[in-house]
Amino acid sequence: MIYRKSAAGPEREHGQERERQQENGQVDGRRVESSRQVKSRQAESTWQVESTRRVESRQADGGRAAVLDSLKSVGDDEFCWVDVHDPAPGELQELAGPLGLHPLAVEDAEEAHQRPKRERYGDVLAVALKTLWYVKEGSEVETGEVMVFTGPHFALTVRHGPADPTTEAARRLDADPRLLRFGPAAVLHAVLDTVVDSYTEAAAQVRTDLSALERQVFSPEREDLTEEIYSLKREVLEFRDAVQPLVPVAEDFSGPRAEWPEAMLPYFRDVTDHMHRTDTEVRSLDELLNSVLDAHLARVGTWQNDDMRRISAWAGILAVPTLVAGWYGMNFSHMPELNWPYGYPLAIAAMAAASVLLHRTFRRNGWL
Repeated sequence: MIYRKSAAGPEREHGQERERQQENGQVDGRRVESSRQVKSRQAESTWQVESTRRVESRQADGGRAAVLDSLKSVGDDEFCWVDVHDPAPGELQELAGPLGLHPLAVEDAEEAHQRPKRERYGDVLAVALKTLWYVKEGSEVETGEVMVFTGPHFALTVRHGPADPTTEAARRLDADPRLLRFGPAAVLHAVLDTVVDSYTEAAAQVRTDLSALERQVFSPEREDLTEEIYSLKREVLEFRDAVQPLVPVAEDFSGPRAEWPEAMLPYFRDVTDHMHRTDTEVRSLDELLNSVLDAHLARVGTWQNDDMRRISAWAGILAVPTLVAGWYGMNFSHMPELNWPYGYPLAIAAMAAASVLLHRTFRRNGWL
């Protein structure tokens, strides 16, 4: 995508459309647009789209060369947004020259698994973000990665994983084309804002599952939920690892910077505010999970104590008849009670009475 500023306002210009390429919205990892989408936006926004080009960068028909030609054709009053999904080996190396990317930045973008951060390489700003979504079926937090590069005349997004924040970011820029007057920083803001909003949605889903776990923990039923609680806590920790390192990055963007005009700062401050709220929510979820786990372990301990008291109570009740039976089972020759006519019924009655008395006592004390 090439964005141009003109006297009548900024224009969004695409090259000529290839006749051989299909009319879908995404081709082999690069963002493209159908002519139907272009026509609809011509009527909706002040950006005039002259035509659309679709580039199959990994085909043998020169698609990648066409991308490089487009980068070379970007003028002083234009900037280009290039989106790459799961780049093939060497693909970013070809873009590094025209875009002026540092080799370390290219290495980070290719290997992924980066901690959220920002780095500056000359006039190129590199920002690594974690994409995140919540899979409710397995109560799992899945993560991916997107790296955003901005320079004087380009924005490059490199994505790893199935999550695609660039689609929503492009939609937001189309809905509010005034942001494009800020240049490549508008792309960075749109992607960052989309990623942070996805964090908020995931946090709300985790909160729902945590509330369900709380109800189970304090329900009358005996159910061991230790594994479920620990599994959800592990996902929250992964969530926290994606959110917390991004907070200082967002805060840095909300202050004055030479890369973009001061009018851009309120937009980044808004994202920073959302980032702080999400970070607070994730911290709250983590602490609440600790409390839920402690409460559950305390309940498990209470269940074990109840079981031990019941066992002890029944053992005490059975000890009385065992004692009496053992006493008269010693088989001594001189035991006067053995010759009493009522000795046997009295022994049975004494054992029964003692057992009943002990049972009532234990039951009154809550042991049975």
